[in-house]
Amino acid sequence: MPKVLKLSQGVQEGTKELLRFLLSEEKVKGIVTLKERSPQQGMGYSLITNPQELPNTRPLYPLMPSNAGKILSHLTLKGPSPQPLAVVAKPCEIRAFIELAKRAQGGVENILLISQTCPGVFPLQMSVNGGLKEKLSSYWKSAQKNEVFSEIRSTCKGCVDFIPQNADIVVSVAGSKDSEKECEIFLNTSKGESFVEGIKGSKAAEKEITNKQTQELLDKRKEGRKKMFDQVEAEKPEIEGLVQIFGRCIGCHGCSHVCPICYCDLCFFDSQQNEHLPQTFERYLDLRGGLRLPPDTVFYHLGRLMHTSISCVGCGMCSDVCPVDIPVSSIFTKVGEAVQKKFQYTPGKDIEEPVPSGTYKEEEFKEIGEQS
Repeated sequence: MPKVLKLSQGVQEGTKELLRFLLSEEKVKGIVTLKERSPQQGMGYSLITNPQELPNTRPLYPLMPSNAGKILSHLTLKGPSPQPLAVVAKPCEIRAFIELAKRAQGGVENILLISQTCPGVFPLQMSVNGGLKEKLSSYWKSAQKNEVFSEIRSTCKGCVDFIPQNADIVVSVAGSKDSEKECEIFLNTSKGESFVEGIKGSKAAEKEITNKQTQELLDKRKEGRKKMFDQVEAEKPEIEGLVQIFGRCIGCHGCSHVCPICYCDLCFFDSQQNEHLPQTFERYLDLRGGLRLPPDTVFYHLGRLMHTSISCVGCGMCSDVCPVDIPVSSIFTKVGEAVQKKFQYTPGKDIEEPVPSGTYKEEEFKEIGEQS
């Protein structure tokens, strides 16, 4: 049973107090967290090294301007952080970072992972059009009441992994009815315990992070997940349905650019090899009598599914940036769940567990071989 610290202040201020302690006591050299920049720049991830900058941070802000897993990958790609860093990120972002580290795209050494029981995040568009701040009060009240807020990302409504399994420190937010008065900080690892040693104004106890409230929220999220998958089914996910759904694609490839699992320096679909020359168009016209532009959008999405489904963490970034409202995340989450069940694999759960796509097991899928 993990230890839990209780600070006599709300979760937002309590989390800032934790970060202030870590930085001012030189437990860490810097903190990666969301920070409110100028009105023109909006909210974004920043590396904070000066405690005086902490009042401008918004560590629990319900927004994912970019997947922090990808940011951490870039910070640690050339080697481990030379100094201890703390990172405050959503559960799916931490799982993405761990998955990338397992693929040699970063390292978790010297990184203190801080997360939360996550109530979900708002679509990016709401932060752009200014509608998000008006919803914050209702959002936090909804989190206290253990409800699924109606205006968060569709992917978040169906997320069943809102309790971090691999963070060193977890702040209780979703389902915490006293979050305005009290901040519960769970210490999941010995690393987490060592980093908070000496923090003042806290009461230590032992407590399970899962409880009646989190189970109720899990049941609601499962209902949301079923609705999300049923909607995908309604759009006919077979080849005909995929042509209809992905036929709306304009070929911007924004979904791959924001996906934390798409990390290739140069994607095949953005390379010269995938460029269609005039003679290619002429051949297509001769064969088909017509040509859809841009071409091969279904091929692009099927290629992405093949490469990322085993490691998709369901963060929802892909759907959030799609300019033509294709339910990319719903489809990828549904396919990813099916693939991950086949391999009995949960992406980003365990840093020591190898990625199935890079591991050969002779006993796997014997039933397929017997049918062939």
